[in-house]
Amino acid sequence: MNVANFFFLIIPILIASFSSSHASIFTVTNNCPHPIWPGTLSGAGTPPLPTTGFRLESGQSIRIPSTPGWSGRIWARTGCNFDESGIGKCQTGDCGGRLECDGNGAAPPASLFEITVGIGDDKDFYDVSIVDGYNLPLVVVPRGVYGPCNATGCSYDLNLGCPKELQVVGGENGGVQGGVIACKSACEAFGLDQYCCSGQFSNPNTCHPSIYSSIFKHACPKAYSYAYDDGTSTFTCKAYDYTIVFCPDPNGSKGTTNETISTPPGMEDPADGEFIHLVSSSTILQVLPFSLVIINVFFIFINLFF
Repeated sequence: MNVANFFFLIIPILIASFSSSHASIFTVTNNCPHPIWPGTLSGAGTPPLPTTGFRLESGQSIRIPSTPGWSGRIWARTGCNFDESGIGKCQTGDCGGRLECDGNGAAPPASLFEITVGIGDDKDFYDVSIVDGYNLPLVVVPRGVYGPCNATGCSYDLNLGCPKELQVVGGENGGVQGGVIACKSACEAFGLDQYCCSGQFSNPNTCHPSIYSSIFKHACPKAYSYAYDDGTSTFTCKAYDYTIVFCPDPNGSKGTTNETISTPPGMEDPADGEFIHLVSSSTILQVLPFSLVIINVFFIFINLFF
């Protein structure tokens, strides 16, 4: 193979590889006045993210890379206490009593960010769900590859208005002593088919919003409030970054999730904030811009053949 043929063969391969490997970064930000312990859970058939659980101090952010086609959930735990080996327990959102969730999901009630990342040019599908209950305010702002996308989430503190029969009362470390630290779903609280959309209520024709899910929906109109709440709660985008903010400031300027915004309400752009870096298997990988990849390949090519 001559030099010219090699060059024109390798470039298309690199371009195809870059296109197929494009995936979103999840920028997780803790705007709460206390530590949180985010957890991640991958869907069936998709690999785990570089971390499945970690501590995030107030004011800190972290970037987590995904892979094309990744599907799963991200949430935050509160009131956690772990020993040096990572064994312990959280007051809300616990995932099997470990710092790293390792395939365990969030124990309800917990506010969830759910997403399926598109492959290639396919769009991402994402939502914020309080179907399994609620523990923290959560807003997600995608930064679109081809333009702006819809922010979604629930910036209102549902714990403040949680009906007494749904309340979870907790203690210290992320919850006010004796205060409400989470709000159960009606399904978890009562276990009835009509609330759980199960049995004879397991289809959209028979399962309708309950008085409890309607309270959630009124406060958080863009979040999933019950199992068949698809129409106003699922969004699509092709994004290079999803900024996931726990405890956004609901009083920030233009601080509603009904608007398409580029920066979460009541917080600085993550580029100006404090970022922490994971170590070992959780190290954040930074993807080089495509132009730099081509330039590097070009110089390698020159060094090899000239």
